[in-house]
Amino acid sequence: MYLGTQVAARDDDDYRIFAQLGVKHINADPPGKPSSWTLSDLERHRDKVESFGLILDMIQLPLPSQPIEKASYPDILLAGPERDRQIDAVCKLIENTAAAGIPAVKYNLNLIGIPRTPDEPGRGGSLNASFRWDKTDQQAEPGLAGVLSEDENWERIDYFLERVVPVAESNRVRLACHPHDPYTPPGYRGVTRVLGTVEGLKKFVLMRENPYHGLNFCQGSIGEMLENPGKEIDDVIRWFGQRGKIFNVHFRNIRGGKLSFMETFPEEGDMDMVRSARIYKEVGFKYMLMPDHVPTVSGKDPTATAFAFCYGYIAALLQVLDSE
Repeated sequence: MYLGTQVAARDDDDYRIFAQLGVKHINADPPGKPSSWTLSDLERHRDKVESFGLILDMIQLPLPSQPIEKASYPDILLAGPERDRQIDAVCKLIENTAAAGIPAVKYNLNLIGIPRTPDEPGRGGSLNASFRWDKTDQQAEPGLAGVLSEDENWERIDYFLERVVPVAESNRVRLACHPHDPYTPPGYRGVTRVLGTVEGLKKFVLMRENPYHGLNFCQGSIGEMLENPGKEIDDVIRWFGQRGKIFNVHFRNIRGGKLSFMETFPEEGDMDMVRSARIYKEVGFKYMLMPDHVPTVSGKDPTATAFAFCYGYIAALLQVLDSE
């Protein structure tokens, strides 16, 4: 396994900084909307990334973490009239990704986005993303998806996987799906988030089971599903890792657990990230370990500063593991 990032480069200097910090493998998208990317766009983007001595490991399919109201292809999850055309467009993008020599894509099957409550103070006065169920509008109205049963949600996901997974397999492109973040009780905003529990994720990776069908394994999001993340996360990593279902890792920690948590820097949350890294190594995980959702710190470039800290933390951890 190796250090990676999904932070979007703002300019060419950011690519240079990635290389200077030792972040050689990246998840980065070409300019423009994903629904507009052509094979030529992907090839130009790959060439540019490689010109900085970097490796383009992954791009994002036009299935984002944002609410369905902002999605490029909403009918895939809404079962709307354009569903088949939109799935065909995703399949074509997967084929073009393979032709451009990019080995993996990440995506979300998200209807209500990433609910959070107001940021809370963290170490040294940083501002950390948080979610407290008792501070949410628990009676919030449904969005564009309306009221959607769990069974219907699964049927729509299966409809997508049935058509897309064979294309990924034939083109040898890994499909890495992000869990729902965070777990919310059934029926919140009209939806039961079926990928918001460990059991749901197990069911998901076994549907249309295939070596190219797996997870963008967000350790932070999965910790948010657990009553006691510090004790429970080890077995979860092993279950998915031993089955080859982890295609990249968002190496993120939290303090708290199911329905009440605050995001943290990796070394200060409730999960022992050193132990977690050893388990990823134990199960043979061989792709990107990347930071995600860093706290907001002070300074002129707070996001870059916080990510730089996390890159150094992961790089040092990987060096320790290599020496063991």
